[in-house]
Amino acid sequence: MSADTAAKRITQRGLWFEEFEIGAVYEHRPGRTITEADNVLFTTLTMNTQALHLDAAWSATQPGFDGQRLVNSMLTLSTIVGLSVAQLTQGTLVANLGFHEIAFPAPMFAGDTLYGETECTGARLSKSRPGEGIIDLTHIGRNQNGVIVARASRSTLVRVRPEGDE
Repeated sequence: MSADTAAKRITQRGLWFEEFEIGAVYEHRPGRTITEADNVLFTTLTMNTQALHLDAAWSATQPGFDGQRLVNSMLTLSTIVGLSVAQLTQGTLVANLGFHEIAFPAPMFAGDTLYGETECTGARLSKSRPGEGIIDLTHIGRNQNGVIVARASRSTLVRVRPEGDE
């Protein structure tokens, strides 16, 4: 490109309402390896004093997890949603309307890597907010072995594509 030619500028953003495809599964990469420091920081910042997250000596005496501390499930949930932002909702989200059907079918431990994927399960224009639509999403978190560690459905309010935006 010559110095006198203007470069095309592309701003990273999420999807406009019209760009979501019902049934499409969006894979979010890279994944995020959760460290012990992540777990302790998140757990203490959120005032969750559950010993299963913080107390290595006590956790070592508990059955079921080979003496390991569990990663805080809210950290897992927050991370799978966070992994989706750049690809799906950055700059196009108006509001998070709510979560439902949240489950944690398998544990996460420090050192596990979390991968996220999101399925679009519904889309409808808002009746009360012109220029916006409701998108239903199901977020899935898998560990490095492909085991599902979290699943959550949520509804979001996103903008429709502005006139003149291509």
